[in-house]
Amino acid sequence: MTPIGTMPAHGGFRTSAAARVDWVDYAKGICIVMVVMMHSVLGVELAADKTGFMHGLVAFAKPFRMPDFFLISGLFLPLVIDREWRTYLDRKVVHFAYFYVVWVTIQFGFKAHGLAAETGWREVGWLYLESFIEPFGTLWFIYLLPVFFVVTKLTRRFPPLAIWLIAAALETARITTGWTAIDEFCARFVYFYSGYLFADYVFALSDRARSHPRLALAGLAAWAIVNGSLIALGLSEWKFVSLLLGFAGACAIITTGTLLARAHWMNVLRFCGEHSIVIYLAFFLPMASTRTFLLRTEIVPDIGMVSLIVTIAGIIGSLVIWQAALRLRANFLFERPSAFWIVPKKVVGALQAAE
Repeated sequence: MTPIGTMPAHGGFRTSAAARVDWVDYAKGICIVMVVMMHSVLGVELAADKTGFMHGLVAFAKPFRMPDFFLISGLFLPLVIDREWRTYLDRKVVHFAYFYVVWVTIQFGFKAHGLAAETGWREVGWLYLESFIEPFGTLWFIYLLPVFFVVTKLTRRFPPLAIWLIAAALETARITTGWTAIDEFCARFVYFYSGYLFADYVFALSDRARSHPRLALAGLAAWAIVNGSLIALGLSEWKFVSLLLGFAGACAIITTGTLLARAHWMNVLRFCGEHSIVIYLAFFLPMASTRTFLLRTEIVPDIGMVSLIVTIAGIIGSLVIWQAALRLRANFLFERPSAFWIVPKKVVGALQAAE
């Protein structure tokens, strides 16, 4: 199974492959936990019409939660961007498109009856078809990744600085069309492209943090104070400020992941990062069911605790679904079957080994 953002060894970096994968997995683990937390907390608070102590954590992570995820997703693109188009599209477009189709269908299967009660079955059918134009629910990330991969390859002959400046301008322009694909592309492409363009600098940052942990910790403390202060003052959404906070937060998560990998602490985050696509695809079901149960029964009166439990249930529940799928031979839920590969697996494997 290939997780979100393939992580082969990068021949241009001098640190060991194991160490590099370790910190990237930690960073991705932090990211996916923050994503699940955001959906869980906001969902609970919306349904309960009140906020809890988890709300502050979600607000703190907002400036960098998705920027970091996209930046990491672009890190290893220099390894594969020069592949011929057929192989490239297979790995970077068909791969994610397959999971989107499978899981948008599953999500509609669970939500169709409720939607039909409100709008009728004909409208549900149109909504399903529309989901291939307008990303559905939590799945917009893997809908957008293939777009980023294709745009980056199409523009690789253009001056990189010009592309980066255009991407940064799109982020600061705050374009709002109502179409998720366009709006999120404009808001997020600069981070993905930065991961691709500045990969050497990102790994250099990780190496420096690994070599100077005390300095790294001091930097993290300073960043946390600045990030939290700007959010508290209501300045984090300002133009240019949001861009800077996005990059600063991404650097902070990279540094945190490096320090955790160096100390071999919190391996659960590394595990979550290794299986980020499993969590991302499946967390909606245990999250929603746990939220509904807790709010209806009111066995946990504190909204903050409800949000925390729902977050944990979303993460653990998605991993349970994954293991159940493997035992029931429903691997197709998390692994792309050979029938949906354009380039045979053994060919792709040989290419990866050559890298």
